Amino acid sequence: MQEMELKYGCNPNQKPSRVFMEEGEIPFTVLCGKPGYINLLDALNGWQLVKELKEATGLPAATSFKHVSPAGAAVGLPLSDTLKKIYFVDETIEMTPLANAYARARGADRMSSFGDFISLSDVCDKATAQLIAKEVSDGVIAPGYTEEALEILKGKRNGNYNVIQIDPSYVPAPIERKQVYGVTFEQGRNELKIDTELLSNVVTDNKEMTDAQKRDLMIALITLKYTQSNSVCYVKDGQAIGIGAGQQSRIHCTRLAGNKADIWWLRQAPQVLNLQFVDGIKRADRDNAIDVYISDEYMDVLADGAWEKIFKVKPAVFTKEEQKEWLAKNTDVALGSDAFFPFGDNIERARKSGVTVIAQPGGSIRDDNVIETCNKFGMAMAFTGIRLFHH
Repeated sequence: MQEMELKYGCNPNQKPSRVFMEEGEIPFTVLCGKPGYINLLDALNGWQLVKELKEATGLPAATSFKHVSPAGAAVGLPLSDTLKKIYFVDETIEMTPLANAYARARGADRMSSFGDFISLSDVCDKATAQLIAKEVSDGVIAPGYTEEALEILKGKRNGNYNVIQIDPSYVPAPIERKQVYGVTFEQGRNELKIDTELLSNVVTDNKEMTDAQKRDLMIALITLKYTQSNSVCYVKDGQAIGIGAGQQSRIHCTRLAGNKADIWWLRQAPQVLNLQFVDGIKRADRDNAIDVYISDEYMDVLADGAWEKIFKVKPAVFTKEEQKEWLAKNTDVALGSDAFFPFGDNIERARKSGVTVIAQPGGSIRDDNVIETCNKFGMAMAFTGIRLFHH
């Protein structure tokens, strides 16, 4: 198939809409559903991300995309009991590495992942499909599906769930084009290979980076390669835990991503793990309640007349002092940035979310100040020399 008609473009008034190939056939097949314009943007960007993560780490990878940026990305490392609990993994599912990757990708920022488009690096198996079946999602793209997995996914959304199979051998043309206001833009595809060689120029007093830290920095950089810029990504134990996308200011990226990383960590605090929800509460309502409970608006879910609709037992306030004490326990977080840090304030903010290793291009006139701030906290920072803007 060389062309596919779409219902409409980014918005319902944008018609006609289609995708097509100038040469050759479209490199994917729709097995179920009818994907839209934004669905396909998410699917094709997400597929590139997980394909590169798999190549860089050798591990199955997954990402959860919303509005052409990842809400989460991860590789298939085993889940701790705590992570299984905060990701609401059904104990009856026999987890696989790919399922672990998706649970991590979806669980990093569950509020942002609501209604996501999923990309998987490997053939979708039954366990991964079982996880997907329970979530509110627009669709999934993968290089293949087992019979059991496909049957599960085709039953989602009354048979209208978008299931796309990508040709893993497809290689796009080296030149890419797009139009804006009738003007055609053309550039070479960003084929930069991200590997540990990019981390060899460590400019701080602390030169030590473990293999696990280098892996996490690669995950951060590959994630940023497919995130709308400006962007910053925090990674811990093989998964993104905070992504700040599309901000005009670098410090706002760092704060936004850091706040998301903090929420991810706070969800693991005993005060949150011990919340007792009413029977039958919807996943989205539960996730929203947790988000509000650990925010400054906590009384919205704890006020009389409100908490009874959410909790079996009224929780105690999770105080700022308790939150600060818990946040201090988060350590060994990796941080990547798609462009240089212009000021040391980014490092100051990153430290508050447990960052110990950093990868960024370097090249700011204030590099000395940024390095000095890293040295103050004993961080190791590599200058990659490579910018990763994506628009």
